[in-house]
Amino acid sequence: MRGKLIVLEGTDGSGKATQAGLLLKSLAARGISCREIDFPRYGNPFAEPANLYLHGALGGKPGDVNACAASVMFAVDRFASYKEDWGKFYESGGVVVANRYTTSNAVHQASKLSEGERRDFLNWLFDLEYRRLGLPEPDLVLYLDMPTEAAGRLLRRREAETHTAADIHERDGDYLRRCRACAGEIARVQGWTVVNCGGGGAPRTPEEIHREVASIVNAYLSR
Repeated sequence: MRGKLIVLEGTDGSGKATQAGLLLKSLAARGISCREIDFPRYGNPFAEPANLYLHGALGGKPGDVNACAASVMFAVDRFASYKEDWGKFYESGGVVVANRYTTSNAVHQASKLSEGERRDFLNWLFDLEYRRLGLPEPDLVLYLDMPTEAAGRLLRRREAETHTAADIHERDGDYLRRCRACAGEIARVQGWTVVNCGGGGAPRTPEEIHREVASIVNAYLSR
């Protein structure tokens, strides 16, 4: 019995990890068998190509690696994770909450392309991961729409608190703005559920966003 795959998507700094953790706790409190997955899986050998790309080994800017090449790196990690880790849980009926998924390749890599090239790229991407690699398609995608400037401030605060350095996506403000603009169009075409995290410019609190996210997910699972 196939389970459910719920994806939390958004540009860097939109609060995906926080919302995934809060959602998992709320689902578990309702007695729902659930678990979280997170990409890329830093430290896993299958994620190393994506890690090298993100940390500048293949070029200091996102555009130094083309959309298809970068997408394949992340797809390999995702395929391996399904085989190694969460596939059996999902196939036995569990609810999987993903912090990023194939949808991240759509958001981040399609933004490297012209508008005229994006449809062909997305068709190629979804065919690669969902059909040729056999990964499950998401049942529900929630796109956390955070204004780029607010996301940037949250990223800088996270770096200071964790003493970590930004990757090539996170430190490129122009790239993140393109990603957000591209993601809005993809969300509309793909039927993703958009959660406004900006609250008219000022970020909403994680608790406010969680209440909306949980309401959407609970309504979906109750169908």
